[in-house]
Amino acid sequence: MRGGCRIALSGTPGTGKTTISSILENEGFKILSLEKIAEKYDCLGDLDVSDNSKPIDIELLISRLEEDWSIVPDNITIIDGHLSHLLPCDQTIILRCKPDILKSRLEKRNYSIGKIQANIEWELIGGPWNDNEKRNEWLELDTTEIDENTVKQHIVKWIADDFKPTAVDTDIDWIAAMEE
Repeated sequence: MRGGCRIALSGTPGTGKTTISSILENEGFKILSLEKIAEKYDCLGDLDVSDNSKPIDIELLISRLEEDWSIVPDNITIIDGHLSHLLPCDQTIILRCKPDILKSRLEKRNYSIGKIQANIEWELIGGPWNDNEKRNEWLELDTTEIDENTVKQHIVKWIADDFKPTAVDTDIDWIAAMEE
């Protein structure tokens, strides 16, 4: 396994990023929250009471990270956050979930109808894929029906294998699946 690097752990809200981050932290990985990084670099906006979130100025954050992140970390550091795939990370893990299951997960969080719809659309179109021009090595996992331990095992194996692409096609296309 390689030395230090930064891995973005991204995906639509409700796909399991924070849960998986906690499990990986218990395995000894260093976990950083995108929101806390944005706060540290003064790139976090004021609370939006309509959806109880604080917007991140991602472009400003990327520019402020440039110097600090030019130094390779000593260990594997996982950046947990919905937009972490936009940061200058070495690798990216995208967690996905079937839209109907994702909807019920977000309803349990008491998200507004508009926020639920926006996140379902983001998941349907594969938001992170459309956002990333760099397309570094990615691992995409469907968390709909597999337990957290299995997700963790896939991630740990991928890291241990030095981020080699898996033999199984992991690209997820919900729109194509709906057409079948």
